[in-house]
This record gives sequence, structure tokens and C-alpha cells, in this order.
Amino acid sequence: MKIRKRMIVLIAIVGIAILGALLYTFNPQKGGKITEAYQQELKRSPNHDGKVFKNSVPTKMASPRWDTMKDFFKKGKNRKPDQVIASEKFDASLFQSVESLKSKISFSWFGHSSVLLKIEGLNLLIDPVFSKRASLFSWMGPKRFDYENQMSVKDLPPVDAVLISHDHYDHLDYKVIYDLKDKVGRFYVPLGVRVHLEKWGVASENIIDLDWWDEVKFNEDLKIALTPSRHFTGRGLTNRMSTLWGGYAILGNSSKVYFSGDSGYFNGFKEIGERFGPFDLAFIECGQYNEDWEAIHMLPHQSVQAAVDVNSEWVVPVHWGKFKLSLHEWTEPVEMFLEGSIKHHFKTITPKPNEVISISDNLQSNYWWK
Repeated sequence: MKIRKRMIVLIAIVGIAILGALLYTFNPQKGGKITEAYQQELKRSPNHDGKVFKNSVPTKMASPRWDTMKDFFKKGKNRKPDQVIASEKFDASLFQSVESLKSKISFSWFGHSSVLLKIEGLNLLIDPVFSKRASLFSWMGPKRFDYENQMSVKDLPPVDAVLISHDHYDHLDYKVIYDLKDKVGRFYVPLGVRVHLEKWGVASENIIDLDWWDEVKFNEDLKIALTPSRHFTGRGLTNRMSTLWGGYAILGNSSKVYFSGDSGYFNGFKEIGERFGPFDLAFIECGQYNEDWEAIHMLPHQSVQAAVDVNSEWVVPVHWGKFKLSLHEWTEPVEMFLEGSIKHHFKTITPKPNEVISISDNLQSNYWWK
């Protein structure tokens, strides 16, 4: 009898393992795989060491301390909102009409790092993540906070281009890309990330690969440059740092915008400011940090310093307000950023999710989370 029970348990374990492997292997959200031929192309990048991409400065990638890992299983204090988050219902017609002059910048922040930006009359969608979970699986993993109004692809106005900073699940959403693949003509990605988009049906000719400091023209009014950041990549169990990561300098004839992507603090921000600044508007990562992974996600005072370094007039702290990916209180990033920015020259914007914002001197602070 005992032998039979053990056999049943063993068979169940093996069955679960096989099922898990199948779910992992054939899950389209995992994305594509870099072929040997493409790997040879990637090796030509000065930011590739022959095996993987590397950061420009030494970056500790060690696992978090055991005490930190244990803390993830505790409820903690105020790590998630205790009520539905007040959010605007995104108005695509308003976004299209407001401040339509090319010399003006408008944007909407959809929570975390997802942004729709209007610059030089063009609509650029950056790191759009609208799915219920930022995860390989739709039924487990970090779940988005409960908003009054959640965004979806069908709510968007026409999009001229999509910009992806890196391939982590909270920045590259399979379902969103799949729904946009026949609606958008250009997808800008760091080196290697194209394999995911091609896997999901985006035409190869519509994907523009960029290495750090590469600049490409969108048209006569706008250039897009991939800027360095201090981070890492990988959507699977075995492909860490197989694709590049970064931020974007979006350089118009009349306006300039910076999007940091995910990053630990490093001297690259100063170089970005010197090369491409000053900026009219910057979206700076501020959230999901911890001292255990400070090398790849800035602490709030470092986010403030990054904003100073890149030299932007207006700054929006992002990478907070939608997912719980760390242990801090969910409102801590924005509150600490505001506190730290008081003595600096730039002006901070804290938009309500989905709100249409037009940059102007009479913008007022909005403490919607309080």
C-alpha cells in the first residue's frame, strides 16, 4: 500500500513537472529565441562581451538577502492600495485635439512606465503594459492595481510608433504588441528584442534595432536615440541579458523628451544630459526599489539626482502606481521623490493615471493618491 501511494505521488509530481514544462515551452508570452546567426550580429555590439550584453559600469546582480525574500510573503504596510485607485477615463479625442501645435508636448501616463507621448504632432507609445498581470502567465504573477478605468489598446488614438525600453514583462506586454502589430508601422527596440516582436507577428521591416547612442530619424521633425541604462533583461529561465536594455532621447525640432527606462543610478545620466539635453520633459524611473537591488533600480534620492543630471525642465516620476514588485509602500516612491526634488530647479508633474496633460507654465501639482 505504501509503495502504491508513493508511486501515485511520484507520478503526480512528474505529471505536474511535465505540464509546467509544456506551459512554459509553448507559452507565446515568453517571446522569441535568438538564433545562432543573429547572435553573431549581436556580438558586433561594443556592449556585448561575446556571450551576453553588459552594463557600462560594474553592476551587482546577486540574489536578494534571505530576509528580504521572506518579506515578500508578508502582507506588509500599505504595499497595495486598500481601495480602487481614482483614474481618469482616457479620452483619445481630447488627446488628439489638445495642444495640437507641433511646438507643444502632451502626454498621458497609464501607470507604472506606460506613456503615450505627443511630440512634433506624432503619437509615440512607450512601454505599453495593459494586461492584468506583468507575468509569463495570465493566471499568476504581479497583478495590476484596481483602477476605476483600466487602459486597453482599443482606447488608444492612432499610434505612429511604439518604443520598448527592454523585454521584462512589466515593460513588454505580449497581448498589447499582438493587438498593435497591424496598426503601427514602426517599433523601436534595443538590440535583440526584435525576436519577441517577430514571434508575435510584427513584420521584420517594421522593427528598428538600436544600440546605445544610436540615433535614427523618424522624419524631418523628429529623431529617436537609444540611451544607456544600468539594468538587465530576460523573459525566460535561460536568456538573462541576451537582449539589450536602455532609455530613449526623443529629439524634436522644437521639443526634447527623455525616458529613462529601468536603471540603477550611474554616471551615464550626466552624459545623456550633456549629449542630448536640456530636455523639456523627462520620465524618470522611481519605484520598485530596494537596497538589495539598488544597482538596477534607483532609490528615490537617486532618481532625483538622475533628473538633475539629464537637465530637464519638467519631470514625471514613473515605474510606480500599478504593480507591487518590491516591499515599499505603494505611494512611497512619489512622496519621497517630491520631498527630494524641492531644492532643485526642475518642476515635478504627478498626473492621475490616464489623464491628458499638456505641458504649460500653469500646470498645478495633483496629489491624487492621498
